[in-house]
Amino acid sequence: MRAVLQRVTDASVTIDGVVTGKIDAGLLVFVCAMPADTLATAQDLAAKIAKLRLFKDKEGKMNLSLAQTGGSALIVSQFTLAADTSRGTRPGFSRAGHPDLAKSLYLHFIASMRRLDIPTQTGEFGAEMSVSSTNQGPCTIWIDTEHL
Repeated sequence: MRAVLQRVTDASVTIDGVVTGKIDAGLLVFVCAMPADTLATAQDLAAKIAKLRLFKDKEGKMNLSLAQTGGSALIVSQFTLAADTSRGTRPGFSRAGHPDLAKSLYLHFIASMRRLDIPTQTGEFGAEMSVSSTNQGPCTIWIDTEHL
């Protein structure tokens, strides 16, 4: 799986004019399933994100995890993280997981975050969404589970 994490002071997802997910301080997580991913991959990614030290301690050092700060996660599916831009000027998306697999892994990833006691809000798989956020730092991290 691939994920892009953004440390935020707030973030929200709106679908058809309705806010479906909203958080205060925490992480905005864009996630994409790849063809070789499994349920274990989704669990491993959730565990990594929950423990990744991206938040500042009292000395201003990035030393605290989402779990330690009590922050929330807003999880948004984004198959475009699998874009292939190696040829031409139009990205290809054949590297993304099949939608059935991707949806299953997306839902399992969300459930895994919740099992880790991370307050979690979501977008909707496959929907056209408007995502708003206020990045803090900015701090943006790319994770590919091939390299965990």
